[in-house]
Amino acid sequence: MVAKEPMLALRERIVRAAATMTMAQGWAAVTMAKLADVVGVSRQTVYNEIGGKPALAEAMVLDELARFLSLVNKAFADHPNDLVKAIEGASRAVLEHADDNTLLHAIVSATHGADTELLPLLTTNSQSLLGVAKAVVAEFVTNQDTGLTPAQLDVAIDMVVRVVLSHVMQPTASPAETAAGIAWMADRVLNPH
Repeated sequence: MVAKEPMLALRERIVRAAATMTMAQGWAAVTMAKLADVVGVSRQTVYNEIGGKPALAEAMVLDELARFLSLVNKAFADHPNDLVKAIEGASRAVLEHADDNTLLHAIVSATHGADTELLPLLTTNSQSLLGVAKAVVAEFVTNQDTGLTPAQLDVAIDMVVRVVLSHVMQPTASPAETAAGIAWMADRVLNPH
């Protein structure tokens, strides 16, 4: 049994235990009974707090997303008057974090057996993930004078978020090179020459 973290809410303790178990043994090894043992509660309490395993998977992915979005928040706060620099900083920070992220690698490599329910949360069923990420970016961008209509701005935000997510899932260059390319693309949209 892992030492309890009394300062954390029960839901957060369960989600963190699931993430730890997923990184160590894979998603297929995560069961509500094992989580209950690790957290020190009954299996029914885990179900009452989280729901079933699909809800646990989504909670785990959204919890990790919050860590990524804190990096986005910091990049936009560091460059409040330069949207292109903020996009480049946010993209680079997210890609660097993804590169070293054990949980993300466990999710992406979960491609057989019972593990297949994790990957769609980042790919085909990623609407909640995309929605949250787009909302965070939109919060910073909508106050900028971009010269774009709201509809155009929504398309631009969607494009940037999807391109970054695509490179998180399947990197093709270093985080710095990819972020520079995303910033170049954003600059062409925001500052057409």
